[in-house]
Amino acid sequence: MPSFDVVSEVDRQEVRNAVDQAQREISTRFDFKNTDSSIEQNDLVLTLRTVSEDRLNALRIVVEEKLVKRGVSLKGLDYGKVEEATQNTVRQTVTIKVGINSEKAREINRLIKEKGGKGVSSQTQGESVRVTGKKRDDLQAVIALLKGADLGIPLQFNNFRD
Repeated sequence: MPSFDVVSEVDRQEVRNAVDQAQREISTRFDFKNTDSSIEQNDLVLTLRTVSEDRLNALRIVVEEKLVKRGVSLKGLDYGKVEEATQNTVRQTVTIKVGINSEKAREINRLIKEKGGKGVSSQTQGESVRVTGKKRDDLQAVIALLKGADLGIPLQFNNFRD
């Protein structure tokens, strides 16, 4: 029986490369001179630091541009609140979400049940959703359906088996 998995993953190496590129850009840009702007990465948590909120917005734009260029979806970014830090600086944490939580998995399952073709079923398996169907065309229709739906998380489709 044909099947595939719906997952929400991110390439950690691409995130690291994007952060490195963003750091290089802010070190050379004139509008970031003498602002002590920095981007720290701890696995999938980025900490943006700079002198003011407008510089923080510019820093966020630089990071987003580099992530998009590297193929990392911005749907997975979760911005924390802007905090006051030491020496009149501001700080914001950006978390990159991976995996499909149970609430989103239920939403995906319900969407497939309602709009998926006849003979298509889905079940949650940890942080992924396995979709099975009788025909390959039905599964491709489900992939198109999920790509068109705005679920708020980046989705990838892997493990396609005939």
